[in-house]
Amino acid sequence: MDISFIINELAEDRENYFNAIAPPIMQTSNFAFNKVDEMRSAFADEYSTFIYSRGRNPTLHILQKKLAALDAAEDCLVFNSGAAAIFASVLANVKSGDHIVSVNKPYGWAQHMFDKILPRFGITTTYIDGRSIENFERAILPHTKLIYLESPNSWDFALQDLAAVAELAKAEGIITICDNSYCTALYQQPVVLGIDLSLQSATKYIGGHSDVVAGVLSGSAEMIHRIFSSEYLNIGSGIQPFNAWLLLRGLRTLPMRLERISRSTITVIDYLKQQPLVEEVIFPFDPEFPQHELAKEQMRGACGLVTFVMRADTAEQIEAFCEKLKHILIAISWGGHESLIVPRCASMHREQFDASNKEHRMLRLYVGLEEPEYIIQDLDQAFRADSNQ
Repeated sequence: MDISFIINELAEDRENYFNAIAPPIMQTSNFAFNKVDEMRSAFADEYSTFIYSRGRNPTLHILQKKLAALDAAEDCLVFNSGAAAIFASVLANVKSGDHIVSVNKPYGWAQHMFDKILPRFGITTTYIDGRSIENFERAILPHTKLIYLESPNSWDFALQDLAAVAELAKAEGIITICDNSYCTALYQQPVVLGIDLSLQSATKYIGGHSDVVAGVLSGSAEMIHRIFSSEYLNIGSGIQPFNAWLLLRGLRTLPMRLERISRSTITVIDYLKQQPLVEEVIFPFDPEFPQHELAKEQMRGACGLVTFVMRADTAEQIEAFCEKLKHILIAISWGGHESLIVPRCASMHREQFDASNKEHRMLRLYVGLEEPEYIIQDLDQAFRADSNQ
């Protein structure tokens, strides 16, 4: 299906809303029925109709059709956060006594679920270096029911061979979930590579304006229907109509924004590699990246998230650099119009900082929609200020 058709036309039955170019926001909690029998049928299958906006809503329906098509999936659900999508997808596929294999250092709230919540119900997790398929083979136990992936990881961009993991999991009867927030469906399609469920934070590139929080979960119609009818409705984590409309708006410019951001990122990386205070630049499409060939094989692009390792003896030096930036904002997340930076040391107490640990000296830079020269000028003045101290 053509991406231009998906973004601009799919599921937009304009004759149903006065031929308006932009679909309306169906800002309603409830839907009426003419016959009791119609209501009875809706109660029996809320997945296929509109009854209450906690589950389905016409504005959301348009968004779901587009996002599922972009993922090359049969269907999808949209949640009020990426963390909610993670929670529901995992909870729907494990029970007491089950075992999960997860890649090392997944998104923080995924790890919190694995470490703090699921053990209360007798569910255990083994963390592995997902860069080797042999590590998955060794970690699988007779009661392993789920493999959790994040490719690329959002800090060191470690990749997993998604097709190889999917093949292994299917042979063992194990469900696979991949966090695809880094790439979006435009630059990577885990479902096409055999992964059962692909999720992403729509807060990032899909929204694109840093004004909405949402998550997407795509997969087979059977799996999505099952999660909708249980975890999705029971937790009440569906997105609201206005936020669904904001995501539709963001989708219109998604290809153009990703193209601009990707192009600017290469320019910024070239600059960073020349800086004496930068020890290393980490980016999946950099030829020096250890998994560069795999990245080119399963990803169409790498967008705007870059990690660089700063030469520093103390956390205070890294903090001072960040605080000297005048235009790049110190903030988490990514995918919006604005460039952002976050130092890894912000997640620890200063006394825990170890300069010999490369990870402690990492800074994650998101390249936004500004002119690359504008971003570089800001980085340059902060580097020069730091080197003059």
